[in-house]
Amino acid sequence: MDTVALAAALRLAMGRIVRRLRQAHAVGDLTLSGVSVLARLARTGPDSPGSLAELERVRPQAMASTLAGLEQRGLVSRTPDAADGRRAIVSISDEGRTVLEQRRSESVGRLAHALDEFTPQERQALYDVLPLLDRLAERL
Repeated sequence: MDTVALAAALRLAMGRIVRRLRQAHAVGDLTLSGVSVLARLARTGPDSPGSLAELERVRPQAMASTLAGLEQRGLVSRTPDAADGRRAIVSISDEGRTVLEQRRSESVGRLAHALDEFTPQERQALYDVLPLLDRLAERL
């Protein structure tokens, strides 16, 4: 199998899925970067802006912009780092958790509705490939 052709097909398919899910959300809704940061904070706990930038593989300036937008909406809060007062620690707020769960519910609902039209065997095939997609994402 041609690796370049597979890469192109994967990019096209994943791009279409992400675009369709993104289109379902209202204008002014959270950016994908914002959702990703909220999900990371919900999953792994409070962290510094610098560490978040590194984990999300974005520049510190881009993370600062993302965090400013989230903070302005009350979805995250910053507190001084107890170990190093020059550094801030960012935490997801209760409102941030609520917004994240609502967004997840909408996206998951859309995906589930679409998957209802697949056969049980097709759904199993998609489920079986998930570890490979996760591994691929980690290597990008």
